[in-house]
Amino acid sequence: MAQFAKPENALKRAEELINVGQKQAALQALHDLITSKRYRAWQKTLERIMFKYMELCVDMRRGRFAKDGLIQYRIVCQQVNVSSLEEVIKHFMQLSTEKAEQARSQSEALEDALDVEDLEADKRPEDLMLSYVSGEKGKDRSDRELVTPWFKFLWETYRTVLEILRNNSKLEALYAMTAHRAFQFCKQYKRTTEFRRLCEIIRNHLANLNKYRDQRDRPDLTAPESLQLYLDTRVEQLKIATDLELWQEAFRSVEDIHGLMSMVKRSPKPSLMVVYYAKLTEIFWVADSHLYHAYAWLKLFTLQKSYNKNLTQKDLQLIASSVLLAALSVTPYDHKHGASHLELENEKERNLRMSSLIGFILEPKKESREVLSRSSLLSELTLKGVMTCVFQEVKDLCNLLEHEFLPLDLASKVQPLLAKITKLGGKLSSASSVPEVQLSQYVPALEKLTTFRVLQQVSQVYQSMKIERLSKMIPFFDFSFVEKISVDAVKYSFIAMKVDHLQGAVFFGNEDIESDRLSDHLTVLADSLNKARSLIHPPKRQCKLGDSLYGLADIVDKEHKRLLARKSIIEKRKEEYERQMLEMEREEESKRLKLQKISEEAEQKRLASESIRREEQRIRREIEERELQEAQALLMETHKRTNKKGKKPLLEGEKVTKQSLIELARSEQMKERHEMEKKLQKLAKTMDHLERAKREEEAPLIEQAFQQRLVEEKVLHEQEQLKEIELSRQHHAGDLQEKNRLARMLGNKIIFQERIVSRRESEYDRLRKEREEHISKMIAARKRDREIKRKLLFYLKTEEERLTKLREEEEARKRAERKERRRKRQTAWRSWLRLPRSKGKGRGNWKRRRNKEEKLYLGLQSHYPGLLRLLLCPAHLSQSLLPPLLLQHPLVSMFQGSSVGIGSLVLQPLLKVTDGAVQMTVLPRRVIGGAVQTIASHHLVAVQGSQLLRVLPGLRSEGDWICLLSPVGRDIRVHFGTRRT
Repeated sequence: MAQFAKPENALKRAEELINVGQKQAALQALHDLITSKRYRAWQKTLERIMFKYMELCVDMRRGRFAKDGLIQYRIVCQQVNVSSLEEVIKHFMQLSTEKAEQARSQSEALEDALDVEDLEADKRPEDLMLSYVSGEKGKDRSDRELVTPWFKFLWETYRTVLEILRNNSKLEALYAMTAHRAFQFCKQYKRTTEFRRLCEIIRNHLANLNKYRDQRDRPDLTAPESLQLYLDTRVEQLKIATDLELWQEAFRSVEDIHGLMSMVKRSPKPSLMVVYYAKLTEIFWVADSHLYHAYAWLKLFTLQKSYNKNLTQKDLQLIASSVLLAALSVTPYDHKHGASHLELENEKERNLRMSSLIGFILEPKKESREVLSRSSLLSELTLKGVMTCVFQEVKDLCNLLEHEFLPLDLASKVQPLLAKITKLGGKLSSASSVPEVQLSQYVPALEKLTTFRVLQQVSQVYQSMKIERLSKMIPFFDFSFVEKISVDAVKYSFIAMKVDHLQGAVFFGNEDIESDRLSDHLTVLADSLNKARSLIHPPKRQCKLGDSLYGLADIVDKEHKRLLARKSIIEKRKEEYERQMLEMEREEESKRLKLQKISEEAEQKRLASESIRREEQRIRREIEERELQEAQALLMETHKRTNKKGKKPLLEGEKVTKQSLIELARSEQMKERHEMEKKLQKLAKTMDHLERAKREEEAPLIEQAFQQRLVEEKVLHEQEQLKEIELSRQHHAGDLQEKNRLARMLGNKIIFQERIVSRRESEYDRLRKEREEHISKMIAARKRDREIKRKLLFYLKTEEERLTKLREEEEARKRAERKERRRKRQTAWRSWLRLPRSKGKGRGNWKRRRNKEEKLYLGLQSHYPGLLRLLLCPAHLSQSLLPPLLLQHPLVSMFQGSSVGIGSLVLQPLLKVTDGAVQMTVLPRRVIGGAVQTIASHHLVAVQGSQLLRVLPGLRSEGDWICLLSPVGRDIRVHFGTRRT
C-alpha cells in the first residue's frame, strides 16, 4: 500500500498509471487513499479524486469498489459538505447511464440482448456450455455479451446509491430521484424481477427507518416535505407496477401508501389521492372485486368533483357513468350466504381492511357486509348526486335493471342501450388526472346482470318455460353459459330454478318451500280480494251481542297462546339478559386483568429503564473520570513539552476544563504533525537534490567504464572463438581415423545381423503356430463344454416336466380314488338309512319284529334328526349284513374280545351270539387300539365316563347288551338295554 504525503500526489500517480494503461493499479491506489484513515478531513481535492475514482469504477465495472468508496466518502463529508457527496453520486449515476445507453446504441438487437430473467444472476452452466460447444459467433451473442453486463452494472449502481442514501435526512431528494430513475429503468426495459426486488428494498428501508427511530440523521416522516417525497416515490412505484401488470406489487404499494398516510394526521394532496384511487380501480377490476372497484370509483368521483374546478362537464359525466356502471356490475346476491362463522369473520376482517384502503371508516362492531354492499352503494350514489351527472343511456339502463319489471322484454330493451354505452368513453381532458375512461369494459358484467334479472323476474311469473324460448329471451349468451352462471345464483339462494334437458324445460321455484316473493304476492292478492268483496257485498249487520260473542272462543284461545308466547319471550329475554350480564362481567374481568397486566408490564419496563438509566449514568461518570484523568496526563505532558521548547506555559489560576485541555493537546499535536511534515518534505527535497547530483557525477564515469568493458569483452570473444575452431579440427581428425579403423569389419557385421534376424524369424513362426493351435483347442473345448451344458439343462428340464406330470397324474388318481370311496360310503349310508324302522314314539324305544325270512332287527328310534343308529342282528345274519356296513361307514364301531373294528380298517367277526340272544362286548380303554382312541378324542365315537366302566363286568353275562351312539353336536348319549326290555 503506497503512502502519499498529499492527496494530489495520489491523483497524479493515478493519472500516470492510466496513461500507461494500468487502470487496475490506478484504481487500487485511489481506493487505498480513500479508505485510509489518514485523510478524514474533507477538502476539495478529495472530491476531484472521487470523480476520477468513479470514472475508473464505471470503466472497469467494479461495483464493489464504487460502493466502498462512496461509504468512506460519506463518512468524510457527512457533517461538513453533504452537497459534495450528492455531486459525486450524481456523477456516478450519469456515467453508468451513459455507458449503458452507449452499449444499447451500439447493439442492433436490443430485445435479444436484454432477454435475461434476472440481472443479478450469474451465467448458467448451460449458457457457458453453449458458448463453448456451439459454433455460433453471430451478432446476437456479441450483443448479449456487450449490452447485458452494462445493464447489470447500471442496476447495481441504483442499488448501491439507494443503500448509501437510505438513512440520510439531508439527501432525501436524491434518494427519491434515484428511486424514480430505477423505476423508469424497470419500466423501459420490462424488468419485472428487478422491479419486485427494488420494491422490496425500498420497503425494507422504510421498515428499518421506523424501527430505529433514534438513529442520527434519520429522516423525519412527520415533516411534510419528507412525507411528500416518500409518498411521491410510492405513487410512482404504484404507477410502474400497474404499467408492468404486476398486480400483487401494485397492491403492496397501495398498502405502503396507506401506511404512510396513516402515520400522520395531515391528509395528502388531492392530486396524489386521485392517482391513488385511479390505480385502485384498476387493481380491484383485475382482481374481480367489483364492489371495491365501485367504491374506489365513488371516492375518485368525489375527489374530482370537489377539488378539480377545471373539470369539464363531459369528463364529469364519463366519471359518474363509470361509477354507476361499476356499481351495477356488482353481483346482485351475497356470496357469503350460508357461509360458516369462520368464513364470515375472515370476510369481515377483509372488508375492514379494504374499507380502510378505500377510505371508508367502518365500526368494527357493526356488520360490515351491511355497510359495504351493493344496495348501500346504490343508495349512496343517489345521495351524493351521481345519478344527476350520468349519461341518459346509463340512467335508463339503471332504471330498467333496478326498478322495472319486464320479464319478457327486459333483454330486448337493454341490448340497444348496451350498444350505445359501448361507444361512449375515451380520453379525458388534461384537467383530469384520469387519462382515459372506457365504459365498454362493463358490458359483459351488465349482460350477466341482465341475465340474472330476467331469470329472477321470470321465476316470479312462470313455473316452467321451454329452454328454446328462454334462450331467445336472453340474446347475450348461449344457454350453456346461462346455465353455468345460474348455478351460483341458485347456490346462494338468489333464484330457485331447475333445468330438465330431457323435457327441454326450465322449472322455477321449489316444490317444498314457496318463494317469499310469490307468497307476498298471494297474500297481497288475497287481502285485495277480501276488500273488494266487502265493498261489493257488504256483510249484514248483526246485533251487538252477537257481534261481541262471535268468535269469542277463538279470541280466548289466541289470547291464551299470546300470553304463553309472551311468557316464553320474557323468560328468553331474562336468560339473554343474564347471559349478557355474565358476558359483561367476564369482559370487565378480562379488561381488569389485562389492565393489571399492562400496568405490571409498564412498571417492569419502568424499573428496567430506571436500572438502565442508572447504569448509563454510572458508565458516563466512569467515562468522564477516565477522560479527566487522560486530560490531566495530557496537560502534564503539554507542560513538560512547553517548558522544554521554551513556549509560554498555561497561567496558574486560569480556569482549565476538559474541553480546553483536549483542544490545547489537539492543537499541539496538529502543530507537531505539521512541523514533522515540513521536516519530512524538506528532507525529501534535500535527498532528491543529493540523488540528482550524485547521478550527474556518476554518468560520465559509468560511460567510460562501459566502453572499456566492451573492448575487453571483444578481445576475450576472439580468443575463445580461435580455441573453439582448433578443438573442432582435432575432433574431426579423430573421427576420421576411427571410421577407417572400423570400415574393415562392416561385412562381418552384416553377416552376423542376417544370421540373428533369420533365427528370430523362424522362432517367431514356430511360436505363432503353437499359439494358433492352442487357441483352436481352447475354442473347441469351450464349444464342447457349451454343448454338454446345453444338453444337461435340456435333460433336467424334460425330467422335471416328466416328474411334475407324473406327480399331477398321481394326485389326480388319488383324488379320483378318494372321490370313489366317498361315493361308495355315501351309497352304503343311504342304503342303510332306507332300512325299515319301527313306528314307536319316544327316545330309546326298542322294537322287535320278524320279517318273512324270520330276521330279527333291533333299532333305536329318535326324534333328533341326524342321530346315528346302531343296528344289531342275530348271529346267523352277522356275516352278510355287518361287514358291508362297516366297510362303508367309519363312524360306527363295534368291539368284541380283544379285536377292534373301525370302519374298513379291520375285517373280523365282531359278534358272538347264542340262540335267541344278541350280545355286544366293549373292552376298557387300555385294550382299545390307537385308532379308536384318536376317534374318541375328536368326539367321533365316545363313551360316557365311568358309568360304562361300572357295568363292564356284567357285559359278559348272557342276555345283557349295550349300545354306543355317536354324538349329535357334542352331546354323548349312552343307552343300556337287555333282550327283555
